[in-house]
Amino acid sequence: MQTGTLIDYRLRLRGIPLLWRTQIVLWEPPYRFIDLQIKGPYRLWRHEHVLIPIGGGTKSLDHVQYAVTGGRLVDRLVVRPDVEKIFDYRRKKLLQIFPTSPALKHNP
Repeated sequence: MQTGTLIDYRLRLRGIPLLWRTQIVLWEPPYRFIDLQIKGPYRLWRHEHVLIPIGGGTKSLDHVQYAVTGGRLVDRLVVRPDVEKIFDYRRKKLLQIFPTSPALKHNP
């Protein structure tokens, strides 16, 4: 991966197939990278992945900016719950793949 890399996704959103293309617009390993939607379901999607060395491991943070067609009501009732589910799933999978040390489990 590098700045300029294009990533194409085929996924289903509430059963509807869609194509989503993002581009890596910033690549600063091992600390962070940013992907930006080029084509997809959002009016805006900017996702910054931040990796912070901590206690012999790595803390992963996500900063997401997005905008949807339909405004705040559509976001609150439909889109935000889906986005939260996606990141909750991602968090659980990361913890399965990279279990946290006992010392870090108690730190928020």
